[in-house]
Amino acid sequence: MTPIFLPPGEGRSYAMGRLRAVFKADGAETGSRYSISEWWLEPNTTGPGAHQHPEDDVFYVLEGTMSFLLGDRWIDAPRGSFVIAPGGVVHDFQNRTARRAGVLNLSFPGGFEAHMAGIVAWFAAHPPGDAVDAPASASDEMRPAAASVVNDPG
Repeated sequence: MTPIFLPPGEGRSYAMGRLRAVFKADGAETGSRYSISEWWLEPNTTGPGAHQHPEDDVFYVLEGTMSFLLGDRWIDAPRGSFVIAPGGVVHDFQNRTARRAGVLNLSFPGGFEAHMAGIVAWFAAHPPGDAVDAPASASDEMRPAAASVVNDPG
């Protein structure tokens, strides 16, 4: 593996309306062992919707307060908070505040970035909405590609 340095804001950026991901290291750069990205949500913005996948997701809140769904419980995580969503656990994140919020995301093992083209296309067809008015659970219309909804009441 080769050392990597990226100045603030640099990386492979994926714009998804009021949501933006910036991948710092993944795939060939990490030997597919992990991927590291930042996820930035504008004020009052929904995230990907309740979903699960086999990869473990580790989140560290960089700025603002991010709300996380872990299983069936929502928690508000202010700057400096650490959150783990183990593989197979239903999770989601939203910015329910009036300020921009961002998280550093580490996904183990790597490979998640291969889904980004489909996720960007999904968000183009389903732009992020207002978090304050978001439903408590996701339906098929509310989830990006490469994620599966579980315990969907609808």
